[in-house]
Amino acid sequence: MTNTDVCARIAAVRPACLSLPLSAARLRWRQGFALFLGLSLAGGAAAESHYHAPAHEIEPTVITAVQQQSPLTVEADPRDARQPVPASDAADYLKTIPGFAAIRNGGTNGDPVLRGMFGSRINLLANGGQMLGACPGRMDAPSSYISPETYDRLTVIKGPQTVLWGPGASAGTVLFEREPERFGELGGRLRGSLLAGSHGRFDKVLDGAVGGEQGYLRVIGNQSRSDDYEDGHGHGVPSRWNKWNGDIALGWTPDADTLVELTAGRGDGEARYAGRGMDGSQFLRESLGLRFERNNLGGVLDKLEARLYYNYADHVMDNFRLRSPNPASSMAMPMATNVDRRTFGGRLASTWKWSELSLVTGVDAMRSEHRRRSSSYDMMSGVYTDADRFAWDKDAVAHNYGLFAEATWQAAERDRLIAGARLDRASAKDFRATLGRMSMANPTAGKTRADTLPSGFLRYEHDLAKSPTTLYAGLGHVQRFPDYWELFSPGSGPVGAPNAFDAIEPEKTTQLDVGIQYAGADLEAWASAYVGQVRDYILFSYQRGMMGSTSRAENVDARIFGGELGLAYRLGEHWKTDATLAYAWGKNSSDGEALPQMPPLEARLGLGYEQGDWSAGALWRLVAAQNRVAEGKGNVVGQDLGKSSGFGVFSVNAAYRLSRNLKVSAGVDNLFDKAYTEHLNRAGDAGFGFPADTAVPEPGRTLWTKLDFSF
Repeated sequence: MTNTDVCARIAAVRPACLSLPLSAARLRWRQGFALFLGLSLAGGAAAESHYHAPAHEIEPTVITAVQQQSPLTVEADPRDARQPVPASDAADYLKTIPGFAAIRNGGTNGDPVLRGMFGSRINLLANGGQMLGACPGRMDAPSSYISPETYDRLTVIKGPQTVLWGPGASAGTVLFEREPERFGELGGRLRGSLLAGSHGRFDKVLDGAVGGEQGYLRVIGNQSRSDDYEDGHGHGVPSRWNKWNGDIALGWTPDADTLVELTAGRGDGEARYAGRGMDGSQFLRESLGLRFERNNLGGVLDKLEARLYYNYADHVMDNFRLRSPNPASSMAMPMATNVDRRTFGGRLASTWKWSELSLVTGVDAMRSEHRRRSSSYDMMSGVYTDADRFAWDKDAVAHNYGLFAEATWQAAERDRLIAGARLDRASAKDFRATLGRMSMANPTAGKTRADTLPSGFLRYEHDLAKSPTTLYAGLGHVQRFPDYWELFSPGSGPVGAPNAFDAIEPEKTTQLDVGIQYAGADLEAWASAYVGQVRDYILFSYQRGMMGSTSRAENVDARIFGGELGLAYRLGEHWKTDATLAYAWGKNSSDGEALPQMPPLEARLGLGYEQGDWSAGALWRLVAAQNRVAEGKGNVVGQDLGKSSGFGVFSVNAAYRLSRNLKVSAGVDNLFDKAYTEHLNRAGDAGFGFPADTAVPEPGRTLWTKLDFSF
């Protein structure tokens, strides 16, 4: 029986509606431009003849650079049209913010990196909760479950400069949030977007709410899909995806200062990966949340807030639904693995205010349980049994309980001190009975490890007397408990240890952040720099052998420094320009080598023109070569493959606002069809014809158009 016969039999027994190939009949960018132009003209005429005040007035621009608004803090509206082509996941959006990069492996579901730091060093929250992925190799990274355009606000806090949002966060904190609705009288609103582009890209977003003084109902839905893209040489890159999300929020607002909100959501999808031996054929998400807020309490106690959340990820990865098994590979026959992660959490916080001092105190908690099961294949009979026919095996349970307090003191008219302290009790239990491909007995089976971890920071901010300028300096310290991927994914731990779970120590980061922020009438400019020492940095090493690649995790000491700067300058009444620059450097001080997986120096230069309802712009992204590498070392997702070349990519855009609540925008990314690869990159997969040490190429010329509406 051939592999094709086996796959056909599997499909007949268990059809996968999401994994049908994206056919040529699906919408292409040419049809998309025509469709959106017709919709725009028709919608614009209707909007002008039946106009009423919209809930959200749309700006006639396309965002090419996200600037820092206050010391170490970036705020953005993820619904705004932006270039490159609007994001399909959180990592895709974050990589446009200075300091961020992403480990790329194809079209979607990359993994974000901030200042060269990865994983749980970035505390990523969606609606106040952690949505942890389940794949041991982070195929379904937490960012892959977030569709940015369905959120109202994005906040990034760089460095260990807040303690309010959970443990870890040595690199920074990222918050995707949805705002509560407020209706003064019975009414409603509707906003959304349609996007079409090259390679079958087609996105739909719809966000509507109805309500009155006493409450509201909000419903959000989106779908995003794309075919495989082509690189700058015209070669196809396996990268197609199809994903959807649906969320609902029911809020009660008995008065202007009280909110009770219940939320529920569900999503799913599939993604094909050029850089992995398996694809993701299921990304099932289920979410529940309960939120309470009470503001303006009238005394020193000013605000109370509480959140409870439940997030569940059920992920399937296989080598036959979106590709054909490669007979020459180590996975020659159909194989599938089903993993899931169930996370419960909550947070209770209070805000206290005095004349010159504000204080936020609270507690938070989280419990996460991970399970897995795998398919089987009988070589003699050719019978395949899918993973869902087997019982789940629980392999890990983690807990975290935290206490936090963060204060802001207006020490003088132009001087502020911000300080925070946090204490976490973290634990993990190992339920694995066996280890590795040889199913050897696990010496830590049934064992629990736990640590009490302190963190804190102190930051000073000073406003200059005769200039709209703020200077700041902050010192932070974070102790981070190893996450699931660092304890359970490596093939082995430090030399002499039975496994990583037994021997990997918590990471301890001490970092100094300094910077300047200027906000004038025509010029906004900022610069930030950091230098840090990381004790017991968790490093992965990879080695290829007869049975494929093996990984080992160990603790080393590291030094890091770098910075970002940006400016936005209005050249005249209609012209404006913006620029950003980001650099990260790291050294493994235990052996004197470079710290791996460091993004190279990157600059973004933008020029825009705006007059009335029209705008046009250009973006030039310049990335330097990266020569400081540590080959074969990295993290659970990526490793340094070698030195990488620099490149420049030029893109253009235009937008027209047909009315206050209807806009059409279009762009061409990589206008000159440049062939290039990103330094942070998963190796190619031999099953798709890429050598294992070859980086996955990026898309060539990409055309897109988008229609935004708000009523």
